[in-house]
Formats: sequence, C-alpha cells, structure tokens
Amino acid sequence: MDRLQTLEVFIAVAEAESFAAGARRLGISAPSATRGVNALEDRLGARLFTRTTRQVRMTDVGRSYLEDARHILAQLQAADDAAAGAMANPVGKLRITCSNEFGRIYVTPILTEFLDTYPDVSADVVMVDRVVNMVEEGFDVAVRIGPLQSSGLTAVRVGSVRRIVCGAPLYFKRHGEPKHPNDLSNHRIVSAAPVSPTTEWRFGRDQSEIVRLTPRLRLSSIAAARTVAMQGWGLVRILSYQVGPELETGHLRAVLEEYEPEPLPIHLVHIEGRRAPAKVRTFIDFAKARLRSVPVLR
Repeated sequence: MDRLQTLEVFIAVAEAESFAAGARRLGISAPSATRGVNALEDRLGARLFTRTTRQVRMTDVGRSYLEDARHILAQLQAADDAAAGAMANPVGKLRITCSNEFGRIYVTPILTEFLDTYPDVSADVVMVDRVVNMVEEGFDVAVRIGPLQSSGLTAVRVGSVRRIVCGAPLYFKRHGEPKHPNDLSNHRIVSAAPVSPTTEWRFGRDQSEIVRLTPRLRLSSIAAARTVAMQGWGLVRILSYQVGPELETGHLRAVLEEYEPEPLPIHLVHIEGRRAPAKVRTFIDFAKARLRSVPVLR
C-alpha cells in the first residue's frame, strides 16, 4: 500500500471510528485497513489511534494529522481536476512563435478571434524570423514555413507559399515586363534581405536556373520592400503571402510565374501530439480551418 493509499485509509478509519467501517467505505478488507494504519504509524513513529476491542479513538497526534491529511488529499484532488480540465477544456497560457510578417498578417487576427471564443486562454506570441527550439524556449505552437527538419514534433500542413517576383502596374507601364528570368538584368531590382539575402535568384521547380543580379536597392525590411514595389520603383522577390492583399487588389502583379520554384509548405508544429492539452489541440484545429481557407495560401 503506497503513502497516498495509507492516507486514504487513515482518513476513512478516523471518520468512521472503526477499521471495519472504514475498510467497507474504501472497498477493502478490515485486515488491509489495519495493516495500512499500522504501516503509517510505524513510518511516523507515532500512535494515531488508541484501540480497544470495542472502539477506535484518535490520539491528539492523530487529530492534528487528520487535518493535515485532509488538506493534502484536497490539494491533490484539485491538482488532478486542474490537469484533467486542461486536457478537456482550453485553459491557460498559449505560447506561439512565428515569423514577423506571417504573424502580423495571419496569426494575430486568428489568435484574437480564438481568445474571444475561449476566454480562459491567454497568449504570448513571439515573432522572429528564425527557427526556434520549441522545447528549450518553451513554446506550445510554432508556424513553420519551408521544409521541416526531422524531429519528434507533430506537424499539420495548412497551406503553402510561392516565391514570386512582382511589381506595380506603373512599373510595367514604364519599363515593360520580363518574360524570362534572364531579362531581370535589364530591370530595377529591389532586394528584400530576409527573403533574398544574396544576389542570386533561383528559378525552376528544382531551382536549377540561377540568375545573378545587382540590386539597385537593398532593404532589410519586407514591409519597406513591398512599399517600394507598390510605388512602381522596381521589382521585388517576395513570398506570396507577404503581398496577398496587394495581389488580390491588383496593386502588385506577379511575373515569371512559370519559372517559380516549388512552393514552400506551411505547417503548424507542436510537441505533445495527441496528448497535447486542450488549449493546443483546439488552437491547432481553429487556426488550421482558417489558414486553409485563405486563397493565397493554397
């Protein structure tokens, strides 16, 4: 009989003032209850009950210990209930990591809707343009764009993005439209460093076609590069989701689409798999449905 069971036996016997009645309450035999209490007294080095042939009474030590034992079991039950509730209902803090632009455009509106739907959940979102170690940095969910490395993580694919070259209608009116990747050497190129840090742009499904370019303008900000392209100053290579609204409205137009590389997959990644708490499982399902409905992510 373990320590928890001996506490339960002690409380049952104390409340019933009888080994036999306490044993019946727990569904065990009277000798088992007696052995459990004896073991507890031996471990404590104190007498919890005085026994006669007709009655069982608690000692002063026993009465004090009963109060503590009840408190311990109540705390344990509360912890069990909290853990079970966390598995059944979305509660607690959800920690998410994603890239800056994807977080700004897609994750933030999905998350605010999720928090409105599940008021017992709060969230921390860390937007960084790097792959974080989810275990070491304590994240529940990560949004990953690109091929996944082999790991023990659970991943749900929710879409894909293209690497596109795009410009504004005003630019194409002034400078014409490239028909082949090699034509880019005759165009104004804007380099968005987080996406294309080198002067080599690769094309084709297998990225075997390489074009070496000298950008007129290098920017470390995706937002700035998008703005410059929308103003009609030059062409930028960017991920399709980063200009989704602009492509839909016609403020930007993609070119060289037949030469694009293979699309990059988007995954929602988490650690615990089927044993993940409800806040994680529910958010995955919630975000999956919404991201899969976005046209530019299909």
